[in-house]
Amino acid sequence: MFARRAVLAVLVTLTLVFAYNLIWGKSGAIAYTERKSRCDALEERIRLVEADNLELSREIRLLQSDEKYMEKTIRNRLNFVRSNEILYIFPGETKGEVVGAPPHETKD
Repeated sequence: MFARRAVLAVLVTLTLVFAYNLIWGKSGAIAYTERKSRCDALEERIRLVEADNLELSREIRLLQSDEKYMEKTIRNRLNFVRSNEILYIFPGETKGEVVGAPPHETKD
């Protein structure tokens, strides 16, 4: 009778230890959900970086091959103007876009 109770106590103890490790252990359910959410966040970040990379590659191709796009980019980002234009920069502008360019532009 004592041997049966001892074996039962050992089995219950082992079951409790295994259950604890299954839920709160190093490789348990809680650790799995934390790792899964971190993995999902990293995959989303990779997706965003790949999208940015694709957009930058497209812009590089346009800058190398399309002169009108290159001119537009230079004018917008660096505030370049032609000899017959006047550039007005108003306080509070954040993008550095050309404001007040005439509607008809002629190439010099």
